Amino acid sequence: MRKLLACLVLAGCVGPLGGAPQPQAARLSAEVLTLTLTDGTVCRVTNWTVVPEGRLDPCLPGARYAVRLVENPNFLRQIWTGLTSALGAEGAVPPMAEVEITDAAGRSQVFVSPPPVGNIFKD
Repeated sequence: MRKLLACLVLAGCVGPLGGAPQPQAARLSAEVLTLTLTDGTVCRVTNWTVVPEGRLDPCLPGARYAVRLVENPNFLRQIWTGLTSALGAEGAVPPMAEVEITDAAGRSQVFVSPPPVGNIFKD
């Protein structure tokens, strides 16, 4: 029993195998794409609206990002966005988009921003 416990403790110290950190979450604001990696690193791309596709080299070498806006969001979101704009809070509601991260090996992950309501309390 002691040997098993010792193995479990040591296994917990090793950490995840596989080396390089992977994208874990992507979020958009009106101007900034924020990418969180599995090792806790946070990468930011400013002015993603000007450059909706590009490289993530300093933070994730060889990786690329692509932001695709949702052109026709649902009716409730359209009302909410219109209401906040009418109240003078232009840009307070983050845009709806898909963010695709493609690593150097060509594997892609797609994130939705903002995340679905059911995922708010995850993490």
